[in-house]
Amino acid sequence: IILTMKNISKSFSGVAALKNGELTLEAGEVVALMGENGAGKSTLMKILTGIYDKDGGTITYMGNEVEFKGPAASEKAGIAIVHQELNMMSDLTVAQNLFIGKECMKGLFIDDALMVEKAKALFDVLNIDIDPAERIGALTVGKQQMVEIAKAISYDAKIIIMDEPTSAIPEREVEHLHRMIKRLTDFGVAIIYITHKMDEVFKISDDITIFRDGKHVGSYAAKDLDRDK
Repeated sequence: IILTMKNISKSFSGVAALKNGELTLEAGEVVALMGENGAGKSTLMKILTGIYDKDGGTITYMGNEVEFKGPAASEKAGIAIVHQELNMMSDLTVAQNLFIGKECMKGLFIDDALMVEKAKALFDVLNIDIDPAERIGALTVGKQQMVEIAKAISYDAKIIIMDEPTSAIPEREVEHLHRMIKRLTDFGVAIIYITHKMDEVFKISDDITIFRDGKHVGSYAAKDLDRDK
């Protein structure tokens, strides 16, 4: 087990947003995190990634109890989040976006050719068909998402949180995303997949964790649930 969150609680101005947040995740597993808006899913993920401090409960990551002080700390530890609103510099190339903050240098200058080369090698491993020299603003949302996921892998992410990743992409790109998730789990990366879409939950997840009104109401193997349940 790579991650265990137990009895996580969080209140804002005295109003409880989370009462008993729970989540367990194994390496190479896809856990779908489900519940209506306001159920506590995003609050739980913001606590995991250090955006919010928790009021109570424990987080155990790779065998150690942790509490990250901000997204930079959780990212450094190998927990990445791909947001609904992608955070890209649209005027830069794909490779430049991929290596923001860790650019390849040749003396005093940024080595764009080397970054393109490294991006190509990474895309080959992940089976992504994108030209790293292309301007990222020219790509579809789905392809920008692929770059965001590749960026997480380049940071050696052990867990990738995907927040409603198919809400703004066409069906064709959804299929590509699902194939990519399969590839990531084959490499041992664990995925937390937040979605409202029932069909894809049963297609890609191993386990389903359900929240309602700020409470964890159950975790099940996907094969043991159907749509009605």
